[in-house]
Amino acid sequence: MENKEESITYGNHELKLIDRREISLTGIKKITSFDSEEFLLESNMGFILIKGSNLEIMRLDTHDGNVKIKGKINSFNYLDNKEKPKEESLLSKLFK
Repeated sequence: MENKEESITYGNHELKLIDRREISLTGIKKITSFDSEEFLLESNMGFILIKGSNLEIMRLDTHDGNVKIKGKINSFNYLDNKEKPKEESLLSKLFK
């Protein structure tokens, strides 16, 4: 019997950045973590780390894998390794 989660396909992956104020993504499997300064998303092309300020989710469609985030986008980065990146401890964030 096939696991339902594994049978879902998210299709192509697309990223659209508009004026550094809004970012739309397709092919997103899940949002691993997020706050107003950082989003970690798992896409069908690997993990994506989005950094900025005043970030918030405008739209989330878990069925089709679409996400739209607004705020000031400072950077987005595809993480090469397939494993989930290690979470930083609260102390390491405070002492940066």
